[in-house]
This record gives sequence, structure tokens and C-alpha cells, in this order.
Amino acid sequence: MGSLFRSEEMALCQLFLQSEAAYACVSELGELGLVQFRDLNPDVNAFQRKFVNEVRRCDEMERKLRYLEKEIKKDGIPMLDTGESPEAPQPREMIDLEATFEKLENELREVNQNAEALKRNFLELTELKHILRKTQVFFDEEGGLNHTTESMTRALITDEVRATGASMGPVQLGFMEKSNEREDYLPCFVAGVISREKLPAFERMLWRACRGNVFLRQAMIESPLEDPTNGDQVYKSVFIIFFQGDQLKTRVKKICEGFRATLYPCPEAPADRREMAMGVMTRIEDLNTVLGQTQDHRHRVLVAAAKNLKNWFVKVRKIKAIYHTLNLFNLDVTQKCLIAECWVPLLDIETIQLALRRGTERSGSSVPPILNRMQTFENPPTYNRTNKFTKAFQALIDAYGVASYREMNPAPYTIITFPFLFAVMFGDIGHGAIMALFGLWMIRKEKGLAAQKTDNEIWNIFFGGRYIIFLMGVFSMYTGLIYNDIFSKSLNIFGSHWHVSYNKSTVWNNKMLQLSPATSDYEGTPYPFGMDPIWQVATSNKIVFQNAYKMKISIIFGVLHMIFGVVMSWHNHTYFRNRLSLIYEFIPQLVFLLLLFFYMVLLMFIKWNRFAATNPMPYSEGCAPSILITFIDMVLFNTPKTPPKGCEVYMFWGQHFIQVVFVLVALGCIPVMLLGKPIKIMQARKLANVQPITGADAEVGGMSNGGGGGGHGGGGHHDEEEMSEIFIHQGIHTIEYVLGSVSHTASYLRLWALSLAHAQLAEVLWTMVLSIGLNKEGWYGGVFVTVVFAFWAILTVGILVLMEGLSAFLHTLRLHWVEFQSKFYLGQGYAFQPFSFDSIIENGGSASGDAE
Repeated sequence: MGSLFRSEEMALCQLFLQSEAAYACVSELGELGLVQFRDLNPDVNAFQRKFVNEVRRCDEMERKLRYLEKEIKKDGIPMLDTGESPEAPQPREMIDLEATFEKLENELREVNQNAEALKRNFLELTELKHILRKTQVFFDEEGGLNHTTESMTRALITDEVRATGASMGPVQLGFMEKSNEREDYLPCFVAGVISREKLPAFERMLWRACRGNVFLRQAMIESPLEDPTNGDQVYKSVFIIFFQGDQLKTRVKKICEGFRATLYPCPEAPADRREMAMGVMTRIEDLNTVLGQTQDHRHRVLVAAAKNLKNWFVKVRKIKAIYHTLNLFNLDVTQKCLIAECWVPLLDIETIQLALRRGTERSGSSVPPILNRMQTFENPPTYNRTNKFTKAFQALIDAYGVASYREMNPAPYTIITFPFLFAVMFGDIGHGAIMALFGLWMIRKEKGLAAQKTDNEIWNIFFGGRYIIFLMGVFSMYTGLIYNDIFSKSLNIFGSHWHVSYNKSTVWNNKMLQLSPATSDYEGTPYPFGMDPIWQVATSNKIVFQNAYKMKISIIFGVLHMIFGVVMSWHNHTYFRNRLSLIYEFIPQLVFLLLLFFYMVLLMFIKWNRFAATNPMPYSEGCAPSILITFIDMVLFNTPKTPPKGCEVYMFWGQHFIQVVFVLVALGCIPVMLLGKPIKIMQARKLANVQPITGADAEVGGMSNGGGGGGHGGGGHHDEEEMSEIFIHQGIHTIEYVLGSVSHTASYLRLWALSLAHAQLAEVLWTMVLSIGLNKEGWYGGVFVTVVFAFWAILTVGILVLMEGLSAFLHTLRLHWVEFQSKFYLGQGYAFQPFSFDSIIENGGSASGDAE
């Protein structure tokens, strides 16, 4: 259990491996995940290291696997994921893997190229089919072919030609071998296909470039056509352009080329067009057959690859990680031995040695590896062992800052304090039950949900904190029972201990009635558990009563939480043998907090205990003093105001004297915190003839409030620090602690504020939404209440559970980071990042982040 409250003890070790056994040994250490290697070649370029070629080969294999994965996902083929992690292959197996991936990639690329060529051919034939159909419509329009073509041709003949008076005779469509007229007068045409969105611009360009001497007809292709390059669906149109002369022909073709229009041959005679259309249809049918066979073959290749793709990825990433780690090692002068330095947990050295022995046996090497522990003055990494339950709580602490080496770890205490303080702000049985059920569902289904590995960041945050959500819901149900609040209503489990002595008409008509605890209206004993349900109907003073109650418990919990944080600093000082911080920081800090703020908490309990409505003077309810006013008078040495007649100024005998002593002692702690430690350090340096000192008396690094990070081994080895800087630092931290004690105590009032806001929002939703539906009668009332209930449920989950829950979570996080952890937690360490295959595969193979 020691590692739960402090980070693991770490050791810096030197590892000697035979070159032939290094790969297998590093593979075993990667499976173990307990070793963090250091880079012994920091000045060597990444491209000049020994195993850079192997890393490049792994990169190339990964590229091929990503190409296969992309093609598999494109076809929607499921990839088999057994959840098992195969062992890292032997180096000689890399050649087989490379050959397999090369064969698959080449085969798939060849199939894709063939399929693309076939699709392009199919697209051209399909477009030609549409051209033949649409142009036939153009030629067979109303008025007959001869009439239409003659009018178009006459429109295309220039005025100069008309002026010559040449006989036009029968007009044909530019088919010179069938015309007896002058060739210059005969028009031609081209037909093609263009993207539909380009058609308006295409038409305008033709008109302007040819000065209106062309005749354009177009028709839309109803069904979209598939682009063979990217598979997109494209809408196109068929067009036919009539023109006259070679000059216009050249100009029209250039415009078509500029707009990426595809031109196709179109015979002049209807019989030729019909014959070509039949040939096109036959070729399309043949292409469909070939395309289907090609797609089937491609699908078979991808299905076979999908069965092993996940395992291949794991194998390649493991090989790459091993060689990347081997690049961190040094070669000895004989070039036969690899030397590494690594951080390892002290308790796991035997486990690591067993793993090294297994790797040596696997490689067949006769020379065993050597693991030597080294002495160092470096700060080791911080390693806190976690499981699936404590991992989320540890992540909350590490988000503030990774603990210094062997510093007290707040995570075990946060498991209780975090959901409890959250629940104080979120106390509602119903809302807590919704949250707890959601967390419980994620816990029960965690294996299946974890296997999905979604990229949704919000869902991953929720799933990672499933145990926090569950505990927050359970604790909220408990505080909801204390508040007796379920969706803004109360439960009358044990029966109210208050009784109404008025008749029904008086109660309904008089809104200002009061029940006095001094009369028989109150039984004299409190409700067995939580708040009496009678307060639910006390509309006039319910908030006043709950405000006083929740405000006081917020201060009580806050002061106890801060005292616990200061006590935690005692564990740090004693562990690191920091005697100066223990005497001149911990003791005055604790005394200051106890004599002022804990005394205020005691006054609350004394007031609750001594004053009651049934007590005689001077301890009746009218004589109860204000704790806030009493505390202010105590700190400012003010004379209390004269109490009402029959009441006493103080709550107990000797209160004034005790308060004066407490304030004077608390004020006397401030110069002790400010000057005690720097003066002792200055005296120690003078005794040592102003020489740098090591040991506990010279430790000036853990200067923060109760902080005691220390170095490796507790004593620390610090550089000489100027006395002026020590005085300045100590002054800053003293001012921060003294002022922070006041501001932090007030900060805990957020527990009261958010609890009140949550309760009032729940009441508003009930009163303004659900109660409207419940008041409706008749058959339509059932329908109306169903709709209203759905709306109320959406608002409850969306606003009160999600938004209010997130707000309470953030405020709880702030109370732990600032008010609690600032009393003892430095958070100046760096995390232990072991070489682990599991983390490398989980992070997508970024091996560079898993080595130092």
C-alpha cells in the first residue's frame, strides 16, 4: 500500500546486452512495460544511428499497411480484431512480412489500375450511348430533318455568300460527299459531353468567341455518372454544336478542350448511328461482366487482408518500437555489446531480470545480460501504480502537475473527498441516481465499450471517468437523502416530527402561518435522517433555513479539508527529514489555521448545542449570536455590541480572553513563518564559513506552503542560493498562506452557492414545466402530461445533470487543486514513461513518445 500514498522508489540501472540477444531482451521488456530507457546518443542525428535502416523498413511496411487499411475501409469490409496482442516477430521474419506486404500492395494497385481503366472505358461508352440517343432526338425533331437542317444551314451562311447570288439548292449538314454544292457553304457539327455546372459558361463562351455563328443544342443526362478517378457521382449534359468552316471548327474544339468537354464521333446517317449504338450496348454489357469479376477479385484480396491487418499492424509497430529503443543504446568498443541506462521501479528489478533471462534464452545467446544499479543525484521519474479504478483519480491529480519524487500522493484521498464535495453541491436523489446509473452502465459494459476504440473525444472522457461518475452519483444520492431532495420534492419516510395545529381553512387562506419549535407543534426530537419533509411546504422561510444550514456546513467541510492538507505536509517533511520546514512552516501554519478558522467551526457547534427555542434565557433562540460578527470582532479586537435584554455577550465563560490569546498567538505565527527558516539557513551558512551545505538544514527547495519535494533520497543536493532570494521566496509564500487561508475559507462557500442554485433550478423546472401537465384533467390531460414529462426529462438531463454536473465538477476540481493541494503538494516531478508495447499500440504506434 505504500506505493499508493507515495510514488514508487526508482533506481537508475545500467544494462549490458549481447548484440544478438538485444532484440529479444528489449522485446520482453516491452511486453513487461516497466523500464524507461534514457537516450545515450543525444548528439547523434536520427539518420546516423545504428538501426536507422530497420526503422525505415518498418516505416515502409506501415505505409503499405495504411494503404491496405484505406482500401479495406473504402469497401466497408470489417477488420477482425481478436483483442490479442501477438508477440514481436524475430528479425528474420521481417523479410517475410515485407514480401507479403509488397505482394499485396502490388496486386491491389494492379487491380485498382485495371478497374480504373475499365471504369474509364465504361464511362466513355456510357457517354457515347447517351450522345447517340440524344442527337437522334435532335435530328428527328418536329418539322422533319430536311426542314430543320436547311433552316440551320441558312442561318449559318454569311451575308456575303448570300450577296453573290449563288444558288443554294438542297441543303445538307456538311457531309460533303453527299452534296453537290460548294464545300465552303456546308456546315459541320461536333457532339460531346460536359459537366452540367460548366454548361452556362460554356454556352456564353461559344457565343462570344464565335460571334453567334454556331448553333448549340444540349440535353441533360438524367442519371449521374461515376468518375473513375475518385468514384464521385457527376451530373453531365450532352451537347451538339453546328458551325461552318474549318476556322470555326478549330475554335470550337479549343473551347471544348478548355472546358474539359469530351468529344465523341457521331455518324451522319441514322442507320450508322443505330448500328453504332448497338455495338456500344454490346461492349457495355461485356464491360459490366469484366468489371464485376474485377471487383470480386479485389474484394477477395481485401477480405483476406482484413483478417490479419490488425495483427500485422501490431507486429510492425512492435518491431519499429524495438529498433527505435535500440537506437538509444551505446555500442562498446568491441561492437559486440550494447549498453543502456534505464529507470526501473525498485520492487520490479527481479521481474525485469527474469524477462531479460527469457529474452536471452529465446535468442540462443550464451552470455547472460547484466543489470547494475547506479548511484545518481538526478531526480527520478514519478511512478504511481494505478488500476482501472484509481487511474481516473490519478489523472485528475497529474493534470495539476506530476508529483515530485516520493511526494505524498493526493489521489487516494481524492477518491473520497472529490465525489463527496461534488455531492454537497449536487445533492439530489433523482439526479444522483441518473448519474450513478450512467456510470454503472459504463462499468458493466466496459469491456465492450473499450473494444470499440472510438475517436470521439467527449465520449472517451466520459468513459475514462466512469468510476468517478458512478461515485459522484452515489454520493449525490446520499447528500440528497440528507437534504431530503428528489427532483425538488421531499420523501416522508419516517413521518414528520412537526404537527399542524390549525384547521384546513386557516392553512389554505393564511399564507403567513408559522410553526414554532417552542410549542407542541414540534415533537422535540429531530427527524431521524436528513431534513424534515415539513420544510418542503415552508415556502416563506425554506430558503432562509437551508441557506444558514448549507453555508455553515460549507465552512466546516472547507476548514477540515484545509487542515487535512496541512497535516499532509507533515508527512512530506518527516519523510524527507526536512526539520526546518517541519518546525518553521508546518507548526505555525497548523497553529494559525486551528486558532482562527477551526475555532470559528467550534463556535458553530457551540451555538447549535447551547441555543434552542425551548431553552430559557439567556440561551433561547433570540440570544444566539452571529458567528460571522463574532469572528470579525475577534480578529479586529472590537467590543461586541450590547445584546438584547436578558442575553449574554459571550457564549461561554472566558470567551473574550481565549479569543484574544488565540488571535495574538496566530499573529505571532506569521513572523515565525516569515523569518524562522531563512534565519536558520543564514546561521548554518555562517557556521560553515559560507560554504555550500548539503543535508536537511540546507534544503531550501521545498519552500512552498508545506511543500517538501526534496531530491532523491530525501536530503537533496542543492546549489548555493542567495539569502536575499530565500527571504523573498519565504515572504511570498508566507503572504500567500496567510491571505490564502482567508480567501480559501471563503472559497468553500461555493459548496453552499451551487447547492442552492441546483435546488432552485430543480424547483423551477418542476413548478414551471411538470406541474402544468400534472394539473390537467381528462383524457387530453394524459396526452398533455406525456409531452410535458418528455420536455421536463430532457431539460432535467440536459441542464441539471449535464450542465450543472459539469459546473459542480469544475468547482470541485478547483477546491482540490487550489484550496487543498496548495497546502502540501508541489507537483514539480516528471512522469515515468516506460517502454511499453501496450501504450505504443494504443497511441497508434508513436514510439518516439514512449522512449525518453
